[in-house]
Amino acid sequence: MPIGRLHVITNLRESRDDPLPMIRRVLEAGAPVVQVRAKGVSDRELFELTSRVVDVCAAHGAACIVNDRVDVALATGAHGAPVGGDDLPVDVARAVLGDDAILGATARDAATARAHETDGASYLGVGPCFATRSKAGLPDPLGLEGLRAVADTVDVPVIAIAGVTADRVPELLEAGAHGVAVIGAVWDADDPPAAVERLLRALENGA
Repeated sequence: MPIGRLHVITNLRESRDDPLPMIRRVLEAGAPVVQVRAKGVSDRELFELTSRVVDVCAAHGAACIVNDRVDVALATGAHGAPVGGDDLPVDVARAVLGDDAILGATARDAATARAHETDGASYLGVGPCFATRSKAGLPDPLGLEGLRAVADTVDVPVIAIAGVTADRVPELLEAGAHGVAVIGAVWDADDPPAAVERLLRALENGA
């Protein structure tokens, strides 16, 4: 499956939350990728949730990837997983997932980006590009020049993350991003499907 240009990341923090109604709405609005991110839930709960998301994504022709969890991606038949610096090494994750899976890797500089590309990353998640409240403990924002420094050195798609809004999409694309990953821009929006549609229009118009 190709690397979609809009990755909508879930922000599940409690097991009693059910993101499926919202996920259905954003998929109906055209989101091509849903990334399951769930902190504070058990492995069983994550497995069961992801299995449901995989089925819903399949019904809409979208990809489902599982944040940090190669094992859950394999167990549920998800399309892949992005891994961070504290997760499995990229080459190991690629060996486990196989050649056809989507494998994302986090990069903040050109050397790391090149290494991840060599080790088999399908795409690079680059950020935080801007300040965000959706995730605590992040390093300082890279800004557009930091994004450009990574994008200019690799051939795999670059997905910009953190602080992304529809208004910022054109400058992110100009700096070399293939697409964007969002949490707050969709989940905190008054009208999440409309937010997805605005992001998709911005990505298409700025291509």
